[in-house]
Amino acid sequence: MTNILDKFDLKGQTAVVTGGAGLLGKGFCRTLAEAGAKVVVADLDQAKAAEVADSLNQDGYEAIGVGVDVTDPESTQAMAASAVNQFGRLDILVCSAALDPKFDPENVGKHGNTFEDYSLDSWKQALDVNLTGIFLSAQAAVKPMLAQDHGVIILICSTYGLVGPDQRIYEKPGQPQQFKPVYYTVTKAGVLGLTKYLATYYAGKNIRINALTPGGIYNHHDEIFEKNYSARTVLGRMAKIDEMNGALLFLASDASSYMTGSNLVVDGGWTAW
Repeated sequence: MTNILDKFDLKGQTAVVTGGAGLLGKGFCRTLAEAGAKVVVADLDQAKAAEVADSLNQDGYEAIGVGVDVTDPESTQAMAASAVNQFGRLDILVCSAALDPKFDPENVGKHGNTFEDYSLDSWKQALDVNLTGIFLSAQAAVKPMLAQDHGVIILICSTYGLVGPDQRIYEKPGQPQQFKPVYYTVTKAGVLGLTKYLATYYAGKNIRINALTPGGIYNHHDEIFEKNYSARTVLGRMAKIDEMNGALLFLASDASSYMTGSNLVVDGGWTAW
């Protein structure tokens, strides 16, 4: 019998993380590297992807940064090819790239997204990134996984893929109402449907597909928002930036070897009420 910690070991494996230079993506890349995986940091911003990869390499891990437009099939195919060409295989895909309207200090006052007036162009762009982007990334990554008879795909969802947004938490005294836009719940709910479809489609192929559903991550939000959000959670606070990494490693590794088509919720109890 192996030591339980051995099940979390990713030595000899290669992981690709889309949105790898993002708020969660950077932590996912480092977590996978620390567990022994070679990491492809994939992001629309190639320069930032290279920075994340350079930081990992400087700390003794193996990583490369690549630019990827997840809405472009040629770009996602090139991303998967980069992993195979550089490291010889592709074992893990983390789909973290997404449009997510942030309510942090950099985006104050940018969310007057009423459903009645929401633009068709914005709707289509969100579907392209948040759903089509995962579709194309998984299509590209699964081909080498099938060839090597092993693979793990993790799709990043959201609590708002499980429940509707509580728009009250975005209210601020003396300011116009702001809203989490319609596309976010719709696309994240679609992520769960895609998770179940892929898991059952690849039954018997030694490829597991699961979703990870984070709660809100604290990122220097203003005091009013943080208070409003925290009051809706059982634990009474927003998540720390590193509190999704353990769940991600669990899903990426053999520690979750009997899980597929599932959704791991790490939301501080938001959806438990």
